[in-house]
Amino acid sequence: MGLGTLDWQPAVDHLDLLAPATAAAITAWADTDPDVATDLVVAAIDPELADTAALTEAYDLPLSGSGNCVLVAGRRGGEERIAAAVVRATTRADVNATIKRLLDVRKASFLPMDRAVQESGMEYGGITPIGVPADYRVLIDSRVVAPDPDAGDLVVIGSGRRRSKLALPAALLARLPGAEVIEGLALA
Repeated sequence: MGLGTLDWQPAVDHLDLLAPATAAAITAWADTDPDVATDLVVAAIDPELADTAALTEAYDLPLSGSGNCVLVAGRRGGEERIAAAVVRATTRADVNATIKRLLDVRKASFLPMDRAVQESGMEYGGITPIGVPADYRVLIDSRVVAPDPDAGDLVVIGSGRRRSKLALPAALLARLPGAEVIEGLALA
């Protein structure tokens, strides 16, 4: 794989680089989708460079090739509803309209960092849609799963840890179990 200067390897062969929940989800997904074993790759990075801007600069990655995952929550009738929303790094999640409507809540906001880390079992700066709790909705902006002029067909996402990143074809990300591809999830 020729994306940036990172050494990409099959994720199924390097589960130690992933958060436990992410590793378990990838293993289960690979059992049902053979493309996961070959097309979902991981690369070790300097954890100090995990944030998207630093990552793309240090490893010669196109900013538009990165997908950022944010956890958003809202309440309705005493029930909390949480979603993992994935948008291109060149956009931002439309929390106040689209995500709020999809969750059917009056107000939606980012999950506080301490809760996001504790409940997902992932490190802040490495949160990924792969392996979030089963009751979270996984919402992916349609622009993330469309080929990008600079990054091609690949999307770089978190691994659950700050010390690595995952990359996979956009079409494979769209097939993530439970994922919903949503038009207009992000604002330009």
